Amino acid sequence: RNMSSAGPEGRKKMRECDGLIDSLVYYIQGAIADHEPNDKATENCVCILHNLSYQLETELPESYAQSIYMQRRNISSNDKTPGCFGTRSRKVKEKQQDTPLPEEKSNPRGVESLWHSTLIRIYLSLIAKSTRNYTQEASLGALQNLTAGTGPMPFAVARTVVQKANGLPSIRTMLHVSHPTVKKTAVSLLRNLSRNTSLQSDIAREVLPDLVSILPESVPGSDTVCETTASICYTLYNLTQSSSHNARLLLSADGLPKIIAISMNDSNMFSKASRAASVLLYSLWSHPDLHSAYKK
Repeated sequence: RNMSSAGPEGRKKMRECDGLIDSLVYYIQGAIADHEPNDKATENCVCILHNLSYQLETELPESYAQSIYMQRRNISSNDKTPGCFGTRSRKVKEKQQDTPLPEEKSNPRGVESLWHSTLIRIYLSLIAKSTRNYTQEASLGALQNLTAGTGPMPFAVARTVVQKANGLPSIRTMLHVSHPTVKKTAVSLLRNLSRNTSLQSDIAREVLPDLVSILPESVPGSDTVCETTASICYTLYNLTQSSSHNARLLLSADGLPKIIAISMNDSNMFSKASRAASVLLYSLWSHPDLHSAYKK
């Protein structure tokens, strides 16, 4: 567990170690099957996998990058050829978002397991069944890592979490735990998921009222709470930017007074949260059909 957080070279060596990832996954599967999701060894295994999934998209070997990402059917040869994981242009990102992953291998080995739906479902199972905060945080954090990039893999993982594995109810529960870093990681995961336009209606329906409910009335003096509040605002921004329906949902959940209060709290300590709230307010005003409701 300690070695897996030693930096990119350490992660690379551990991902390449024959049988290591497979053994970690095997152990966790056994713990879940034996109804023992709270033992210390399971926590250690999940924390290792969490660390090994960090920056996975950018650190994958060239061979994997080519086999996973060469389905850029809609990118014309006239476009500037993106690297293994695409350029950061919106045009390429939109096209990548619609590009499916190749069919999953039924028996993934080694590094292939890190983004496979089997492990995604294991993380969601641990989020639902474990009561250890570190296990919950590491499971959420691994999914956050896997959904953090801009290529097809993060969007495919996001679709698996939301639509194939029905993971939103478990993630929603983590929004209401008392442990601040677990809550922060759950919100950060939802922020990543909410970037995928095809999932926004599902996410809004399932968790938007919960996100509004955990917004503070004003930002308390804690860095963790400030960062969590900023992430909630950016998640709500993603969900409402192109959807008047979702903006109305936010309004009906009494989110507007909270967002206004946070946006006006402009001391240096809270600037990250107040800036995010201001960006959200600006976006909400872009729905003219809601202006009269806002004014009321």
